[in-house]
Amino acid sequence: MTTEQFTAVTVEPFGDSAVMVTVPHPEQAIRRTAIVAFRERFLAHRPPGVLDVVSGLESLLVEFDPLQTTLPHVEYAVRLLAERPPVHEPLRARTALRFAVPVVFDEETGPDLASVAEELGVAPTEVVEAIAESTFTIALLGAAMAPMMDGLRVPRPVRRRAEPRTDVAPGAIMIAGTNAIIQPFPGPTGWRVVGRTPYTIVDISRPEPVSFGTGDVVRFVPVTRDEAAALGADFLLPVAEVPV
Repeated sequence: MTTEQFTAVTVEPFGDSAVMVTVPHPEQAIRRTAIVAFRERFLAHRPPGVLDVVSGLESLLVEFDPLQTTLPHVEYAVRLLAERPPVHEPLRARTALRFAVPVVFDEETGPDLASVAEELGVAPTEVVEAIAESTFTIALLGAAMAPMMDGLRVPRPVRRRAEPRTDVAPGAIMIAGTNAIIQPFPGPTGWRVVGRTPYTIVDISRPEPVSFGTGDVVRFVPVTRDEAAALGADFLLPVAEVPV
């Protein structure tokens, strides 16, 4: 079954002014690919009254203005778009890019590093090694264009924090499950913070605020504090194209 053939979605109320959209399929790859494809379709045909669309790896949160529309109308629009036959249009080929992201891993930049190590039953240095040896692929761009990635190779999925942090610094490298994400701007998170890159991930002053996109490949490279200071807050750029 392809994602184009799979049109069923689950739509559930999320408070008084949002709905959560998911794809009920037993295969994780299908769920994730299908929700990304649906997001693009939804944004291209954004219904009136929709305020924001927040992407998750396997979900889509659709926030709406209850003064302009109602939950049944939004739910109907979601289901209608999911059932529309896909329109086959020529797509511009995009070559995947490769990124090497320098990261400082220590107690200050990675306040959750020790607890992740304890949870996995390994030393903190082994957690860093596992992250550095993992090859990540960007699955989608989340809130504030944060790159959400698959590919963390650890003995078992990492749990999220029981109590989310209220203010995480830009450049924070965070993990949960078998995924990783880079925090572009200060903000709260329930992901486990294990390090920080000195690089600027998102720069809204640039014509293109980010240099990466879905399908790009990321490796995290451990560096010392002195090495990070020498690098400065440069804008993250790719190091190469990924061979096809």
